[in-house]
Amino acid sequence: MDIYQLNALTTQVLWAAFILAALFGAIAQRTHFCTMGAVSDIVNMGDWTRMRMWGMAIGVAMIGFYGMAAAGLIDPSKTLYASNRFIWLSALVGGLLFGFGMVLASGCGSKTLVRIGGGNLKSLVVFLVMGVAAFATLKGITAVLRVATVDRVAIDFTSNAALSNWAAGVLGVSPVMAGLTIALILGGGLIVWALAGPDFRRFDNLLAGLGIGAVIAAMWWVSGRMGYVAEHPDTLQEAFLATNSGRMEALSFVSPVAYTVDWLMFFSDKSKLLTIGIVAVFGVVAGSALYSLLSRSFRWEGFRDAEDTGNHLVGAVLMGVGGVTAMGCTIGQGLSGISTLSATSFVAVAAIIVGCVAGVRYQVWRMERSV
Repeated sequence: MDIYQLNALTTQVLWAAFILAALFGAIAQRTHFCTMGAVSDIVNMGDWTRMRMWGMAIGVAMIGFYGMAAAGLIDPSKTLYASNRFIWLSALVGGLLFGFGMVLASGCGSKTLVRIGGGNLKSLVVFLVMGVAAFATLKGITAVLRVATVDRVAIDFTSNAALSNWAAGVLGVSPVMAGLTIALILGGGLIVWALAGPDFRRFDNLLAGLGIGAVIAAMWWVSGRMGYVAEHPDTLQEAFLATNSGRMEALSFVSPVAYTVDWLMFFSDKSKLLTIGIVAVFGVVAGSALYSLLSRSFRWEGFRDAEDTGNHLVGAVLMGVGGVTAMGCTIGQGLSGISTLSATSFVAVAAIIVGCVAGVRYQVWRMERSV
């Protein structure tokens, strides 16, 4: 493959990622797919409908990921989440910060982008502040703090710290087959659980669960199969085109937001290249905006008062710092990471949910005090 073919393939990968992200944005806008909203519904009303959407999406993404791995289309050991280090404390602390922050900011990273597409100016502010906080935690002042504290605490394994690798030794099979077995049992169980909801089997709920899960699986194919080059003409090594990490990636919306802000600020710098993460950010906004305009649900919305502004600013900072520390958000760890069966992802997701519950209860407490 020469450099011209490589550039053409990179363009195709970026367009594929943009289209899938736009589909994600349109589905999320139509169905109100939102992890924070799902937790809030349970805590405040006992309604599990949106959580069933999320569970089904995880199941579909998990089965899709390991189905492709078993077919030899992708390699689970080459993902962003594949590591011998089990960074449980980073996932725990970062997840708690992110979960609490997304309540204050009225939604996680993906919901922020969806709300921007629907005309929400508050979310535009959250986007910018979260991006700066995330970049500082990637390479700036909070990055120094992160590396010097929570990132030092980890458990090192001889192989990938994932449920598939741990189960492989017990079952006496390859990690891929162990992963497929777990995906079918755990992922299939989540899908059955979702469908068991008496009010769940409606078009929008099924569209959210099946559609979002399928988008995550398709993104793994775009990054890990379509964008895979066995020998890059410049380095003569394998490469995953248009990724910030240099590894296989799916959707995530914290670090990519930081890279998007960086790309916008230094657009004329030729070293700043578009990546899957960056075009996915634009794609979600575009898909949400298109659906909002077509459905005539587009509405401009601003901050209510100074307290509302302060809550969103604090929430944005917590999401930026927490999301990078935990290596992902409700989508990055909650769908993409979980689909690979990464042990760190399970800790991060549990911490995000706990942080979210704490945030919802905090808001209820504040409302009760003001009455």
